[in-house]
Amino acid sequence: MNFFNYVDDELYVEDVPVKRLAEKFKTPLYIYSANTLRRHFRVFDDAFGDVKHMICFAMKSNSNLSVLKLFTKMGAGFDIVSGGELFRAIKAGAPGNKIVYSGVGKTTNEISEALKADILMFNVESFQELNVINEIAGSMNKVARISVRINPDVDPKTHPKISTGLKANKFGIDINRVINDYEEARKLKNIEVVGVDFHIGSQITELAPFVDTLERIKELVFQLRERGFDIRYFDIGGGLGITYQDEEPPDPTEYAAAIKKIANELDVIFILEPGRVIVGNAGILLTEVLYTKQAEKNFVVVDAGMNDLLRPAMYDAFHKIIPVAKTDGPKIIADVVGPICESADFLAKNREMTDAKRGDLLAVMSAGAYSFSMASNYNSRPRAAEVMVDGSDFVVVRQRETYEDLILHEGG
Repeated sequence: MNFFNYVDDELYVEDVPVKRLAEKFKTPLYIYSANTLRRHFRVFDDAFGDVKHMICFAMKSNSNLSVLKLFTKMGAGFDIVSGGELFRAIKAGAPGNKIVYSGVGKTTNEISEALKADILMFNVESFQELNVINEIAGSMNKVARISVRINPDVDPKTHPKISTGLKANKFGIDINRVINDYEEARKLKNIEVVGVDFHIGSQITELAPFVDTLERIKELVFQLRERGFDIRYFDIGGGLGITYQDEEPPDPTEYAAAIKKIANELDVIFILEPGRVIVGNAGILLTEVLYTKQAEKNFVVVDAGMNDLLRPAMYDAFHKIIPVAKTDGPKIIADVVGPICESADFLAKNREMTDAKRGDLLAVMSAGAYSFSMASNYNSRPRAAEVMVDGSDFVVVRQRETYEDLILHEGG
């Protein structure tokens, strides 16, 4: 459920007409619903009931500071993958003991900053990384808490570019050799082994691959404990999908039920890293029609492009596109394209839609995740503003960039 609805054929976000936001803040424009964010977080958290768990929001999906602060107030921590995300997590008020650090390419400076922040743990992705963390922690007279990210060689049945749990992927350590790496980790003076970790992919719409992985890693936990390891945290990643078109992803309660089945056997704190499932349907990208033209096909040219929403170009992803003002006009089949000088610059292809005209406003749905966070200045386009709506109130949570912003750090 989200709070984007038509009222008398006019699209509203909560109690605010979307057209009003377009008039005030122009387009393209990202719009987030605070109550949708709160509801999705609460539903996900409540699904786990009495199971010991910590929600560490996957910040890569949406790193706007206002979004992060909203989740911090609800008790969330963060799953981070860069020093910049660590900086944002701290600015959002997250305590270090609610931050987990994933990613295959942590730099020495990023590791140092994370140790200074006393984060909960590093999810280590290679044996070489483990040694580097140990060296840096030693130089700082600290002990680094770590879990090892396991690569279980499981196909998550998602898009190849967002699959992370196969041997061919760069992530994690092969499950068949990981016990040896745990044993080596135990020998390192400035390392404390506290957990295990896996994450098999994003936009997962089938539970079977997740359950299979869960069972395999559970057995690994038993083996590690038999060897004397104090495994206190079981980081099961994120990746639960949402409905963009006709997908039928598991409900959070179904997802939680799979975890509850093994919770009593393990006595661990589960680390959950939801991202898209909480923010995806809590945001839209608002765009205005610039031109229409007919060639071999119909084109609707809008002012939002692949630099504002990369997913269609990168993943052939589907986003529903609806008119801000509903009409009974004729239907057409059209490509909705942007102004970027690339043939890959499209928001929809061969889409049935109400015939549009110059000046019409369109809402690109399910744009709360991996939209602004993947945005760029390609073609020297200033990035769009972000607005948060809460009931009848709204506020700009990131100003629209200006041309001057584009050259702010350039010289010579």
